[in-house]
Amino acid sequence: MKDQRFWDDLYGSREQLFSGNPNGVLVAEASGLPVGRALDVGCGEGGDARWLVERGWRVTAVDISQVALDRAARAVGDDDVRWVRADLTTTPLESGAYDLVSLQYFPLVRDERHAALRGLLAAVAPGGTLLVGAHDLGDLGEHRAGEGHGDGVESGAEQPDFDVDSIYQPHEIADLLDDGWEILVQETRLRTAPAPEGTRHVHDVVLRARRLPAA
Repeated sequence: MKDQRFWDDLYGSREQLFSGNPNGVLVAEASGLPVGRALDVGCGEGGDARWLVERGWRVTAVDISQVALDRAARAVGDDDVRWVRADLTTTPLESGAYDLVSLQYFPLVRDERHAALRGLLAAVAPGGTLLVGAHDLGDLGEHRAGEGHGDGVESGAEQPDFDVDSIYQPHEIADLLDDGWEILVQETRLRTAPAPEGTRHVHDVVLRARRLPAA
């Protein structure tokens, strides 16, 4: 995962990096969920957090970039969202606390122990939902250097450079779910928003899973 300085520099390079619109996967998959506590992972400038708050969710929005969080708080407000600067590879999350844990294009680098990922899974409350949206790597063809995350990158914005082969993909996350989970959606679909400028992203890969209530 890129460090705080990388992300602060990236967000600081423009007045607005993303469009401010919510990610299409979140809108499609979370619209019918009962509201509760939500964890927005890699919240960026707050488009998803705003959408959730407008629908009654109590949101904790986490990002490694303080620049992004300050910008999101100005756009959305401090009263409706708890903004948290954290590196999820080192910061533990509250276990079983969230009715929705949403990772939209979040570049979580694989770890042999899966420590950060297991922390995210553990944060989902019994009966709660894990929602993962990712770019379909098949759209990249031979161009495997990686491209930015999120919907609607503003025109002319620099695209973050990732080794996409080092990042967890939704099917890998699904493989780590045990019998305490029910996979409700696992598919590749056409994006609902145009591909960000300068990218080849046409499809989204979606994983929606429900943690089963305790017996």
